[in-house]
Amino acid sequence: MPEILIRNADAILTMNDTRAELAGADVLIRSGMVAAVGQGLTTTGEVVLATGCVVTPGLVNTHHHLYQTLTRAVPGGQDALLFGWLKTLYPIWARFGPEEMFTSAQVGLAELALSGCTLTSDHLYLYPNGARLDDTIAAAAEVGLRFHPTRGAMSIGESAGGLPPDRLVEREAAILEDCIRVIDTFHDAAEGSMCRVGVAPCSPFSVSRELMRDAALLARDKGVMLHTHLAENAEDVAYSLATFGCLPGQYAEDLGWTGSDVWHAHCVKLGLQEIYLFARTRTGVAHCPCSNCRLGSGIAPVRAMRDAGVRVGLGVDGSASNDAGNLVAEARLAMLLQRVAHGADAMSARESLEIATLGGAQVLGRSDVGALVPGKRADIAIWDVSGVESAGSWDPAALLLAGPSRVRHLFVEGRQLVRYGQMMTIDLPAVVARQNRLAARLRG
Repeated sequence: MPEILIRNADAILTMNDTRAELAGADVLIRSGMVAAVGQGLTTTGEVVLATGCVVTPGLVNTHHHLYQTLTRAVPGGQDALLFGWLKTLYPIWARFGPEEMFTSAQVGLAELALSGCTLTSDHLYLYPNGARLDDTIAAAAEVGLRFHPTRGAMSIGESAGGLPPDRLVEREAAILEDCIRVIDTFHDAAEGSMCRVGVAPCSPFSVSRELMRDAALLARDKGVMLHTHLAENAEDVAYSLATFGCLPGQYAEDLGWTGSDVWHAHCVKLGLQEIYLFARTRTGVAHCPCSNCRLGSGIAPVRAMRDAGVRVGLGVDGSASNDAGNLVAEARLAMLLQRVAHGADAMSARESLEIATLGGAQVLGRSDVGALVPGKRADIAIWDVSGVESAGSWDPAALLLAGPSRVRHLFVEGRQLVRYGQMMTIDLPAVVARQNRLAARLRG
């Protein structure tokens, strides 16, 4: 792979240990890694001019349901709370198959890439009509994003007192067997890995206590991470108290679901003692502000989490509860919501961008990405701040206050995925057309 020099950026936000910001500086990419960051760098390879641009580490998405891009703005779920929303959509998702999973994943991954994302997790917890986690992994390989898919699951259907219809749940033994299969087939623990697999029972209200415990044991035996939904809204907390006799954070702790190898989505209703528990155990949180607003779940206590030392990243969540997958927009809303809750000085644009880059990398256990430092992987976003969105800005590096919502160039492992705002790795118009045909078929 030839060298690439990103030359003469207006600003480079390194996210290094001192959070250094460099003006009129360059980034040298060599063999898929950041070789140097500074002024006056040279190369005999390709040069990408970054005049009028801000360069950041690629953004990291810590929670998504890619398949849901096929069910955006479904009328019956537009104004529903979480549980009612799920009951509206479960019957539609039950008609998905491998083609729907693959195509919806490609659409979601491209949408993320165009918003500056270079690494994303995905939480796939239903497998109707022959669909497998393999379908989304194949989609990510074509798009070129660094991928952290998780093998989700539901095992308690309506007939057993659960929320999902029985046809969407699986036998717990079969769930564990398939977790082993996908880990053994796809998980790569090496530095610079393009695919790491996690284990992710859907939620405490859709699987048994035994599966939660067995999943934790299996994941630690295999050396992979654990992920689930937790304390998403008041209904979630009420269910935990009524069913388990404790708060969601304590339930997680009792079953081995805390630690540096665990991250939980949402945590909107996490109490102070649960926050301290997560900080003490280095448990991560995927904060999903757009989805939390869309479903009326509330404002997650991110300020309190950060102050306590909890690892926090951002997630766009499923595109049926957002209904978008724009990660830089998510970072802006995260900043604004903390200001609504705690005042205008509660979160700066730079802190929210840090959560969207370095914070997400830490939540996913990736020490090799999240900062523009020599030796890190070359996952890089270049933002054009010469346009109308930033016109008149006194601080172009404050991207989340006055900046573009679409990336100009994007590199993953030193490979260019986006050039001048267009996908380079897939025929996106053809993928979108295929997605629209599938959506029409589902509606019909």
